[in-house]
Amino acid sequence: MDFKEIQDLIKLINKSNLTEFKMKKGDFQLSIRTKKYGKWAQQSAPQQQILPISAPVQTVVPQAPAAPVANSGATPGASADAQSTESAKDKEPDKAYLEIRSPMVGTFYRSPKEDQPAYVEPGDTINIGDTVCIVEAMKLFNEIESEVSGKIVKVIAENASPVEYDQVLFLVEPL
Repeated sequence: MDFKEIQDLIKLINKSNLTEFKMKKGDFQLSIRTKKYGKWAQQSAPQQQILPISAPVQTVVPQAPAAPVANSGATPGASADAQSTESAKDKEPDKAYLEIRSPMVGTFYRSPKEDQPAYVEPGDTINIGDTVCIVEAMKLFNEIESEVSGKIVKVIAENASPVEYDQVLFLVEPL
């Protein structure tokens, strides 16, 4: 790889959302890490390791279910009872869930190896910094760490499936 190709590669990485890029071609090895805004922070020979990456978090408020249609043959008293029950449900605050999102494009894995248990299951309590999954990108297995504390409500992504940047992986109920 010549100098011009390396410069072009750096420009391409700066324009993307990548935070790290590693390449090996024969005896040539290249590793580039970028800061949040695309400026390169370090260039060094790559080392084979699992890197923890914090996943972006976003709050989600679930939609309330649609109100049932009132039966036209019902008595006026029954209709009033149904409306009072519905208004009581409407007064309950909706639970707001936090989302753990993928910080990169790659393949989502729930466990470090096929024969090992998943990092987290629905119902598990997690803390900030806990590893929740792995996203493999370009033969690098990146541990994804939680930026929130709470209880895992749902695993959105399917194990061993491709994920996009900023795709929701988990829903978390804050504690």
